[in-house]
Amino acid sequence: MISPIRWNGEAVAVELLDQTQLPVKEVWLTLTSPNEMAEAIEMLRVRGAPAIGIAAAYGVVLALRAATSAPHETAIRAIDFLGHTRPTAVNLSWSLARMRAVVTACGAPDQSRLREALLSEARAIEAEDRAAGRKLGEYGLSLLRDGMTVLTHCHTGGVATSGYGTALAPFILGAQVGVQLSAYVDETRPLLQGSRITAWELAKAGVEATLITDSMAGHVMRDKRVDAIIVGADRIAANGDVANKIGTYALAVLARVHTIPFYVSAPLSTLDLAMPSGGDIVIEERAADEITHGFGRQTAPVGISVYNPAFDITPAEYVSAIITECGVVRPPYAQTLQELA
Repeated sequence: MISPIRWNGEAVAVELLDQTQLPVKEVWLTLTSPNEMAEAIEMLRVRGAPAIGIAAAYGVVLALRAATSAPHETAIRAIDFLGHTRPTAVNLSWSLARMRAVVTACGAPDQSRLREALLSEARAIEAEDRAAGRKLGEYGLSLLRDGMTVLTHCHTGGVATSGYGTALAPFILGAQVGVQLSAYVDETRPLLQGSRITAWELAKAGVEATLITDSMAGHVMRDKRVDAIIVGADRIAANGDVANKIGTYALAVLARVHTIPFYVSAPLSTLDLAMPSGGDIVIEERAADEITHGFGRQTAPVGISVYNPAFDITPAEYVSAIITECGVVRPPYAQTLQELA
């Protein structure tokens, strides 16, 4: 179990595992301001919806690191600023809404008291996510059996959360309790979170894993090498539509064709009942050079038009079940998700 975010109370700073350096180097950054935290979120030094929410919460605490005559206003500015870093993952707005509620509840403009209240809330968000990750692992294992081979996409492990992960939680917990799962790991283009981070984390957990490119997934399914597919989510709409890393939708369609169960594993903080369907979710579009100059090397002609959405929408009808820390939810999602919430 790997936690990517550490609060350093002595230095009043956040120590962050730089995911852009994995798997070659394990580099820890020391962040001391909301600006540094915003840069880390935007540049994917911290990524994964739960980890983004936790990091942003601690980023608000960093706003009160230095003495200020207007602590409430300073905290609100940090909340607004951090809220614009990435638009798709609902955990960001969810955790910042909790931090905003703390600011509102602290009436007297006392910088020290407000900072302690915000720090307590950030720690609570982190602790709740870690407990949820354990439960996601337990409920995920209830759908899987010892010896199964499961395909996963992008990275949804400990460093995308506070320790156990979401879609990787059954693999990580399974290794701890003696349930052996093997994995096919999608490379996950264009930033290779699967090959850089998922493969690295599963190796650390002692899970047998085979790396494939995204375009190989259909072939692997056709050859009956996959028993189930499990992915994470950045936002789940009220009707069960799922926003997740680009390429997820294609996997769901392929899973339907090959009659393979397609599971989504995500904490309740990812559920957005105010979002009627996936069509209402804002999809972040990333910079063109992530594709034309992947990892610093030009791989496309100058001037080529680029479309680079970071996420896609998987319709609820393609989702076999949604795994949460409160149980496994099945269709009809418009009803069952509402009941769960």
